[in-house]
Amino acid sequence: MSEFLINNIALVALFLASGVMLVWPELSRLAGGAAAVGTLEATRLMNQPGTLVLDVREDGEFAAGHLPRAKSIPLRELDKRLDEIAKFKDKPVIVACRTGARSAAACRALKRAGFGNVQNLSGGFTAWTQASLPVEK
Repeated sequence: MSEFLINNIALVALFLASGVMLVWPELSRLAGGAAAVGTLEATRLMNQPGTLVLDVREDGEFAAGHLPRAKSIPLRELDKRLDEIAKFKDKPVIVACRTGARSAAACRALKRAGFGNVQNLSGGFTAWTQASLPVEK
């Protein structure tokens, strides 16, 4: 067995790396990330009064199109601008970016800052537009 492992170290490394990549999203979520919501659930939440839609993409990306009634705070500025959204600490907050990676980081930052009901838009703005949902410019 050990001879096989030594002779096929590249295959073993590939196997281990792919395993880690499969479980990483779940581990990230369990380590303090927010729940992921799809476009259907996000739409339902957006129709409730008091829900904040937070877009953490850069200003140029936001200007090209964004979810309806979204507030733009780029991820790099989020820590400095938390006071702008402090009134939403106890309300639903849907966080979106292009694909869901930056918004996952933003969700962790919001959770650390005391926001209790943070949702990450699964697939981000890309999933939103692929579902042919409305976009504002």
